[in-house]
Amino acid sequence: IGRALHLRAGFILLVAAGSWAAGLTPLGAFGPAPEASATVRVTGLSASAGRRITTVTIATSDPVAYLTNRPDPLTLFVDLRDVDASRAVAMLGAKGVVAGASIEEASAADGTRVARVRIQLTQPASHQVRSKRNQIHVDFDSAFPVGSIGNVPPAAPARSASSGLATLLERVQAESRPTGTSVTLVGNGELVAEAVTPMGNGTPRVVLDFPNVKSQVPADVFVGRGPVSVVHVKTTGVVPTTRVVVDLLRPATYRVMPPEDGDKDFTILFEEQPPAATPVASTPSAAPGVVASLDPIDRLLMRGGLGALDTTDATGAVGAMGAGGAIGAMGAGGAIGAMGAGATSPARGAGPFAQVPQQGAIPQLPPATPAAPAQPRFTGHPVTLDFQGADLRMVLRTFADISGLNIVIDQSVQGSVDVSLNEVPWDQALDIILRDHKLGYSVDGTIVRIAPMSVLADEEAQRRKLAEERALSGELEVLTRPLSYAKAGDLTALLTRTALSARGDIQIDSRTNTIIIRDLPSRLQGAAQLLDALDQPQPQVEIEARIVTTTRAFARDLGVRWGFTGRVAPELGNTTGLAFPNQGSLSGRTGGIGADGAATAVDLGVSPATSAIGLALGSVNGAFNLDLELSALEASGNGRILSSPRVATQNNVPAEITQGVQVPIQTVANNTVTVTFRDAALRLQVTPQITAANTVIMQVQLENSAPDFTRAVNGIPPIDTQRAVTSLLVSDGQTSVIGGIYVNRQQENAARTPAIHKIPILGWLFKNQRTTDQSSELLIFITPRIIKL
Repeated sequence: IGRALHLRAGFILLVAAGSWAAGLTPLGAFGPAPEASATVRVTGLSASAGRRITTVTIATSDPVAYLTNRPDPLTLFVDLRDVDASRAVAMLGAKGVVAGASIEEASAADGTRVARVRIQLTQPASHQVRSKRNQIHVDFDSAFPVGSIGNVPPAAPARSASSGLATLLERVQAESRPTGTSVTLVGNGELVAEAVTPMGNGTPRVVLDFPNVKSQVPADVFVGRGPVSVVHVKTTGVVPTTRVVVDLLRPATYRVMPPEDGDKDFTILFEEQPPAATPVASTPSAAPGVVASLDPIDRLLMRGGLGALDTTDATGAVGAMGAGGAIGAMGAGGAIGAMGAGATSPARGAGPFAQVPQQGAIPQLPPATPAAPAQPRFTGHPVTLDFQGADLRMVLRTFADISGLNIVIDQSVQGSVDVSLNEVPWDQALDIILRDHKLGYSVDGTIVRIAPMSVLADEEAQRRKLAEERALSGELEVLTRPLSYAKAGDLTALLTRTALSARGDIQIDSRTNTIIIRDLPSRLQGAAQLLDALDQPQPQVEIEARIVTTTRAFARDLGVRWGFTGRVAPELGNTTGLAFPNQGSLSGRTGGIGADGAATAVDLGVSPATSAIGLALGSVNGAFNLDLELSALEASGNGRILSSPRVATQNNVPAEITQGVQVPIQTVANNTVTVTFRDAALRLQVTPQITAANTVIMQVQLENSAPDFTRAVNGIPPIDTQRAVTSLLVSDGQTSVIGGIYVNRQQENAARTPAIHKIPILGWLFKNQRTTDQSSELLIFITPRIIKL
């Protein structure tokens, strides 16, 4: 449905006020239904002119369907289907840019009676059609001319091959040029375009219509050169009309070069850079060509899956072919061009075609801020739809005429349509209407069936159920397969979910590790292939861990111990000579007794001391004794402990290795003694996973625990534990450090006699100083090695 299909050139479909044809107005939409014999007629024809806009109003007795056609820049036809024009106002006088209007009876291509309103203009002007219930308004904007200036020769009569004009499009060819790409159309005679239309809404393209010409070229000619993407060719109508649509990849200017006398090549030149617009002086003798301009089309929806790009709408006017051919621009800017005042004669050599504006060519002011780029996904030709209470089935049948698709409408589709869409792709309009009524579609070859979503869902469910029932039919067979490497019980659930049908079942024989499958032959084949893929030997991995513990300790201790005893007594002959005190003694009181009975006064020695020196002094009569001891201690040590557990296991299979002791722990509760054991061991738990890159992913739990009897409580030692839990990726045979702990302890202690220890030099006799420095470091390494089988 999303493929672009072509409307007839120069036409814009408008359906006004919910009616497709006279007398088909839904009951109750506009009051009581008219009688079957009632005829829709034209009730009025009027015009009003402003400073720039001239409006022609066509009034009818009921809402009608209409078509617009612009055969030349100075003429516009509005065809009203199934409308009686016999009693209508015949003529309309000049007003603004409208030279006059008349109503005449005519017939459509399918023979339907139409009332044709012929509007003549005094100068080219862009137009836009709008409708409101039973009134049709045609606005002409004189500020934006369309087509060449002057009168256009009347339409040529039907041609024949003998007239020199082409009746067959034989081939389409593309050629790269220095400034762009040219697309050349070759016929069996001179090709004359009826209309050349640049379009900027959706995919940027240029549309050319060749009446009375058939085609023998393919429907799609892919170019892919310069700005040109693809050329589409299609022939429609009872009187054959060939439409050539050139899709562009990016903004580009184009120039149409009709064939010269005796030539058959009709060439359109697309240039990468738009030429600079230069003002054209207006002279009464020559009519300047009008350059059309469209808004920049930055991105577009590319055909053939090349990508989706953004688009902008066309806001400028469309140009016409001047003396040198038609020149148009698909670049930036608004409508540009110049028109000579009073220039009414056609340019000599101008081709017999006029360009029809897209969107009615009435310009709109640009937005204050640039709109966010859209991502269009619809590529159909633009159409204008205006429905009010229209029958849904009739609307859907209309899309068959617009798109050329074969459409079948489900009998349950009912409803009415109320939409007003202006210049939107037809496939987008169809999608909106389907979604609004909860409808969907299915495609069968070239036929599109439209039905409610619930109906399509039920049909799909029934179709799927039927397919499942057909797939489950047949005789069951048995497959017996002894497994060599996989466990039959481990594969049961996997096979049931992935390979077996609803009728299948699995039995296993654990003694021989055999799996027995009963199912349809087609499912047994898939189960056998799955078993072949799963019953494969798995590589093994050897994991080696190393736990390295290093310690370093240093201690230094300096101390002093001294004491004295002094006495004055008559027996020593050294009394004081006083009645009181006549005798006395002075000695230390720390409790220690040194040499010669000297009591210790300062006890700050090192215990146990590895080095010591003593000094003892005393008097002849023993009245005073002195004892001094200096002690020192210095110790250092280094330690290293290496633990290296190693274990091997299969891929994705957990493994564990443990070495150590169990420490008994005794507890007493309610006069009951309970003894439990706690592990103090070296333990390695690992689950390896081998990757396709020859690396190993490991889930590792490593613990090194040991009892510390130096800090035992009631004979129960604490457990010194070192543990690492991690997940890491290591290459085969490479060693990785998974963790480490470093501990450093420095300590300085001093014992001294207050105040006296501050005396220089002498203060060393009254203090003890101890320095310790301990450090320990723990490193854990792990190395995986894949064992090749």
